[in-house]
Amino acid sequence: MQDNRMDLQDEKTPVESIQLEIIRRICFLDYPPGCQLKEAELAVEFGVSRTPVRDAISRIKHLGLVETRNGVGTVVTVLPRQQIEQVYEMRLQLATLIGTVSPHAITQQDLARMDALLDDAIALQAAFDARRYVELNDQLQILIADLIGNALLRSFWRQAYFQAASTWYGVASRAGDGVAASLVQEIQEMKRAMERGDIAAVGFIQRVHIGYGYNRIIEHLFAEEDTSVASGT
Repeated sequence: MQDNRMDLQDEKTPVESIQLEIIRRICFLDYPPGCQLKEAELAVEFGVSRTPVRDAISRIKHLGLVETRNGVGTVVTVLPRQQIEQVYEMRLQLATLIGTVSPHAITQQDLARMDALLDDAIALQAAFDARRYVELNDQLQILIADLIGNALLRSFWRQAYFQAASTWYGVASRAGDGVAASLVQEIQEMKRAMERGDIAAVGFIQRVHIGYGYNRIIEHLFAEEDTSVASGT
């Protein structure tokens, strides 16, 4: 397999950088549900005109993480349960394609990144922090995306990842350090597969752990919603 990643190494456009930063803030609840995103303020913060900010917000709106309300403006939303279910259905299917649709060859740099991630995940077990958990997951997903050679598949993978990641801080805050142990296991399994050069196994490992992640959402988010509805709160 030929490894050609020049397209992944290009510098991000202002719109992409702003989009990623806003999504991270949504995922970390720095922008909680109901928070209004003001284009003018964001433009000043990022040192750009309002146009790239508007374009970035439009992309995020496509993911369902924000919406425009009459008389209010653009506000952060929570993905509805049905959409979360559909996102995870899609992620389960996409994972199996990682090793079969034009994958990149695994490099020594990839293995070094995985080693560093494993060290950080083990440290997280000793001193758990929900925000750090989401950060490490983000780094892992970037690494996986870098292994995907097919541009369309990579785009779908990142889109579904962003939607799923909007739930992770809430899950990690409720589940505690148990999610860190699961992350360590996931990285260890992926590391062994990558050392063998088995990208197909990487995809199937991802599929298994995506399933585990969805079960945690059911246990910690959906169950809480059901309890609240049942109690009328």
